[in-house]
Amino acid sequence: MKTPRFLLPAATAGILALTLSACGGGGGGGTTGGGGSDADANLDGRGPITYVQGKDNNNVVRPFIEKWNAAHPDEKVTFKEQTDQADQQHDDLVQHFQAKQSDYDVVSVDVIWTAEFAAKGWLQPLKDKMAIDTSKMLKAPVEAATYKGTLYAGPKDSDGGILFYRKDLVPTPPKTWDEMMGMCPIAKQNNIECYSGQFAKYEGLTVNTAEAINSAGGSVLNKDGKPNLNTPEAKAGLENLAKAYADGNIPKEAITYKEEDSRQAFQGGKLLFLRNWPYVYSLMSTEGSSAVKDKFGMAPLPGKDGPGASALGGHNAAINVYSKNKATALDFIKFIETEENQKFFANQASLAPILTSVYEDQALVAKLPYLSVLQTSIKNAVPRPVTPFYPAVTKAIQDNAYPAIKGEKSVESALSDMQKSIESAGAGQ
Repeated sequence: MKTPRFLLPAATAGILALTLSACGGGGGGGTTGGGGSDADANLDGRGPITYVQGKDNNNVVRPFIEKWNAAHPDEKVTFKEQTDQADQQHDDLVQHFQAKQSDYDVVSVDVIWTAEFAAKGWLQPLKDKMAIDTSKMLKAPVEAATYKGTLYAGPKDSDGGILFYRKDLVPTPPKTWDEMMGMCPIAKQNNIECYSGQFAKYEGLTVNTAEAINSAGGSVLNKDGKPNLNTPEAKAGLENLAKAYADGNIPKEAITYKEEDSRQAFQGGKLLFLRNWPYVYSLMSTEGSSAVKDKFGMAPLPGKDGPGASALGGHNAAINVYSKNKATALDFIKFIETEENQKFFANQASLAPILTSVYEDQALVAKLPYLSVLQTSIKNAVPRPVTPFYPAVTKAIQDNAYPAIKGEKSVESALSDMQKSIESAGAGQ
């Protein structure tokens, strides 16, 4: 199962300053933001390195490392496999960074973490002689790896929200939210529920709420990094969810759904439409228990007048600023980003490629027909804010969106309180 993700509009760095110490202190690197001695050291260092990533459930890491090692006998890579729990992966990296340990050379970081680690001076800036070519990559993953105008990690894989639909009941998928809601009588005629995303009170609720707001033309933060929730567009987005829940178009049990709960509901033939991540494609296509194996299609999330704004997911590969062999580490990141390996990741694990060319490979598209839909999703995705201070924002969203969707709080009050909570955390000051 994919790590739950959440979205906030692409905004600014350092806007949600909870406290001064939260920005660069607390056991961080020798310099905040990447400049200085640690970032200038060992740029020409070559030799064995260690690559750190969460559990390799799809067996993609070991094969490409073996290929690297065969070609680089003096610069072999050792794979350090973490657990499959995102919070444990995060804490493991933090412990090593705080201790200024050099044993983790290249680390896989969720796009949520990149700015946090960069702000504390733990990641090697990828500029000047350490630069990588991003010109052939999708724009959104590159933005998610950038902090204060500097690239701090190489995009490794991406992700975007998808609308799964019952193509046997709805031959043509809806392009707008209103169109999708207008199809809900089809669900009732077939004794199933209409639509669900992930509406339990966790990070997935932030994803779904922000997608709704962005898809209606609003934003959680404006281009200046200030909360932007007291707008007609933001109201329309959250109201879409609240009204659908009140009308029964979103079933009552959906308020408890996380990714797997909602997948199982759709896969069991109980839903007409589902918002989820691409990982569910292979499961619904191959699992023997799937009631929709040959009956579902995939489309971009519906928006106000066309494709909606998806959440951006994925992971980046970053160099530990304390690594002794940064030249080897840089070459290894470039190796991860080759077209050959990006195709391998897509084939083996349904990971969304970061190279535009992979989406245009007709042989691969024939094998993975959702690639074109996924590309549209990622192109329309709104990256999370490149800021280390997202926890207060996601809490504000969850604390207010949840009661608003359930009808326990008005949409206007929820957005007003959301705005105030984000402002009180330091945003926009």
